[in-house]
Amino acid sequence: MKFDKKDLLLYAVTDRSWLHGRSLPDQVREACEGGATMLQLREKELDYGHFLEEGLEIQRLCRSFHIPFIINDNVSLAREICADGVHVGQSDMAACDVRALIGPDKILGVSAQTVEQAVLAEKSGADYLGVGAVFPTGSKADAVEVSHSTLRRICSAVSIPVVAIGGITQDNVFQLADCGICGIAVISAIFAQPDIRTASADLKERTRRALSL
Repeated sequence: MKFDKKDLLLYAVTDRSWLHGRSLPDQVREACEGGATMLQLREKELDYGHFLEEGLEIQRLCRSFHIPFIINDNVSLAREICADGVHVGQSDMAACDVRALIGPDKILGVSAQTVEQAVLAEKSGADYLGVGAVFPTGSKADAVEVSHSTLRRICSAVSIPVVAIGGITQDNVFQLADCGICGIAVISAIFAQPDIRTASADLKERTRRALSL
């Protein structure tokens, strides 16, 4: 799938913490129906077989909505199911090595918290950066907070698009208006909400207004 920075407007990242007896594909479908523009499947505990099965099902969903489907960290699985791309953090496989494995046509996202990390990621073949946490967050225990001034400097230092992540909600998204980002990546702001479809639609509209798109 050809990557466009518009795909980053509302980037939904999965988390099974809020399933409450429902299936993750059901929640993903609702997020897509609400207007998610990109989907990252993030599984830290699932065994490979179940991850593979789940990945194939959610990939079919994403393709039916014509949005990019990204696998978090697991390059082998992403290659096996021919996902649209991979997202890696600073403690995962080096971006240049991931690019070598997935080839030039797949999407590569890299997490960054500093200008130096951002510049290196771009040089290593990243297509976009995920920068955060831009607000306090409970979704990642090891999240490092990134100031909005650092976020602005990262956006100015690279030519690839940047998406902000970490603690973003409908109430604070407007604080990111002048940072230079192309969109937001959210977990609980979508998947922890009682009405995922409506939460996605509202957040997408607020983000579009915040970024004057």
